[in-house]
Amino acid sequence: MSKAQAPSGPLQFEIWWISLPNPVGRRPVLLLGRTPSLSYLARVFVVEVTSTIRAIPQEVLLGKREGLSRPCVANLDAVRTIPRSCLVSRVGKLAAHRHVEVKRAMGHVLHWPDLTGL
Repeated sequence: MSKAQAPSGPLQFEIWWISLPNPVGRRPVLLLGRTPSLSYLARVFVVEVTSTIRAIPQEVLLGKREGLSRPCVANLDAVRTIPRSCLVSRVGKLAAHRHVEVKRAMGHVLHWPDLTGL
Protein backbone atom coordinates (compact mmCIF):
# COMPACT_ATOMS: atom_id res chain seq x y z
CA MET A 1 0.00 0.00 0.00
CA SER A 2 1.45 3.35 -0.96
CA LYS A 3 1.66 6.23 1.50
CA ALA A 4 -1.18 7.95 -0.34
CA GLN A 5 -3.36 4.87 0.29
CA ALA A 6 -2.24 4.23 3.87
CA PRO A 7 -5.18 4.15 6.29
CA SER A 8 -5.45 7.06 8.67
CA GLY A 9 -6.45 6.65 12.28
CA PRO A 10 -5.98 3.69 14.59
CA LEU A 11 -4.90 0.29 13.28
CA GLN A 12 -5.38 -3.23 14.59
CA PHE A 13 -2.55 -4.35 16.95
CA GLU A 14 -1.51 -0.79 17.80
CA ILE A 15 -1.06 0.32 21.40
CA TRP A 16 -2.84 3.54 22.39
CA TRP A 17 -3.24 5.62 25.49
CA ILE A 18 -6.90 5.94 26.46
CA SER A 19 -8.66 8.16 28.93
CA LEU A 20 -11.74 6.79 30.71
CA PRO A 21 -13.52 7.85 33.88
CA ASN A 22 -12.16 6.38 37.14
CA PRO A 23 -11.45 3.70 38.17
CA VAL A 24 -9.87 2.98 34.76
CA GLY A 25 -8.48 6.46 34.08
CA ARG A 26 -5.54 6.88 31.69
CA ARG A 27 -3.91 3.63 30.59
CA PRO A 28 -2.53 1.88 27.53
CA VAL A 29 -4.60 -0.60 25.52
CA LEU A 30 -3.95 -2.90 22.58
CA LEU A 31 -6.44 -2.44 19.73
CA LEU A 32 -8.01 -5.72 18.63
CA GLY A 33 -10.74 -4.64 16.23
CA ARG A 34 -10.34 -4.94 12.47
CA THR A 35 -8.60 -1.89 11.03
CA PRO A 36 -11.53 -0.90 8.76
CA SER A 37 -13.99 -1.00 11.68
CA LEU A 38 -11.77 1.25 13.80
CA SER A 39 -12.51 4.17 11.48
CA TYR A 40 -16.32 4.03 11.61
CA LEU A 41 -17.52 2.28 14.78
CA ALA A 42 -18.36 4.45 17.77
CA ARG A 43 -16.92 1.79 20.11
CA VAL A 44 -13.66 -0.11 19.59
CA PHE A 45 -12.53 -3.54 20.79
CA VAL A 46 -9.43 -3.31 23.03
CA VAL A 47 -7.50 -5.24 25.65
CA GLU A 48 -6.02 -3.59 28.72
CA VAL A 49 -2.25 -3.34 29.10
CA THR A 50 -0.94 -3.73 32.64
CA SER A 51 2.39 -3.88 34.45
CA THR A 52 1.07 -6.78 36.55
CA ILE A 53 2.74 -9.73 34.84
CA ARG A 54 1.52 -13.17 35.91
CA ALA A 55 3.13 -15.20 33.09
CA ILE A 56 -0.14 -16.92 32.15
CA PRO A 57 -1.14 -18.02 28.64
CA GLN A 58 -3.73 -15.23 28.42
CA GLU A 59 -1.01 -12.56 28.42
CA VAL A 60 1.18 -11.15 25.65
CA LEU A 61 4.44 -9.60 26.82
CA LEU A 62 5.02 -5.99 25.70
CA GLY A 63 7.75 -3.46 26.37
CA LYS A 64 10.11 -0.91 24.87
CA ARG A 65 9.99 -2.35 21.34
CA GLU A 66 6.23 -1.64 21.37
CA GLY A 67 6.73 1.91 22.67
CA LEU A 68 6.11 1.28 26.36
CA SER A 69 8.49 2.52 29.06
CA ARG A 70 8.67 -0.78 30.97
CA PRO A 71 7.70 -4.45 30.69
CA CYS A 72 3.94 -4.92 30.58
CA VAL A 73 1.42 -7.40 29.26
CA ALA A 74 -1.72 -7.22 27.20
CA ASN A 75 -4.05 -9.27 29.40
CA LEU A 76 -6.58 -10.88 27.07
CA ASP A 77 -8.77 -11.70 30.09
CA ALA A 78 -9.40 -7.91 30.21
CA VAL A 79 -11.08 -7.39 26.84
CA ARG A 80 -13.55 -4.51 26.59
CA THR A 81 -15.16 -2.12 24.18
CA ILE A 82 -14.58 1.58 24.69
CA PRO A 83 -15.79 4.71 22.93
CA ARG A 84 -13.43 5.49 20.04
CA SER A 85 -13.37 9.07 21.33
CA CYS A 86 -11.41 7.82 24.39
CA LEU A 87 -8.35 7.03 22.24
CA VAL A 88 -5.82 9.74 23.14
CA SER A 89 -2.51 9.00 21.42
CA ARG A 90 -0.66 6.17 19.70
CA VAL A 91 2.12 4.54 21.75
CA GLY A 92 3.41 1.95 19.30
CA LYS A 93 2.44 -1.32 17.70
CA LEU A 94 2.93 -5.04 17.95
CA ALA A 95 5.19 -6.41 15.20
CA ALA A 96 3.33 -8.42 12.55
CA HIS A 97 5.18 -11.65 13.39
CA ARG A 98 3.80 -11.37 16.97
CA HIS A 99 0.10 -11.12 16.04
CA VAL A 100 -0.17 -14.89 16.44
CA GLU A 101 0.65 -14.44 20.16
CA VAL A 102 -2.50 -12.35 20.60
CA LYS A 103 -4.59 -14.94 18.76
CA ARG A 104 -3.12 -17.73 20.87
CA ALA A 105 -3.80 -15.81 24.10
CA MET A 106 -7.40 -15.18 23.00
CA GLY A 107 -7.70 -18.89 22.26
CA HIS A 108 -6.79 -19.57 25.89
CA VAL A 109 -9.32 -17.02 27.15
CA LEU A 110 -12.13 -18.56 25.09
CA HIS A 111 -10.86 -22.14 25.43
CA TRP A 112 -10.60 -22.53 21.65
CA PRO A 113 -7.96 -25.24 21.11
CA ASP A 114 -7.76 -24.50 17.36
CA LEU A 115 -6.18 -21.13 18.28
CA THR A 116 -3.94 -22.40 21.07
CA GLY A 117 -2.44 -25.38 19.28
CA LEU A 118 -3.43 -27.63 22.19
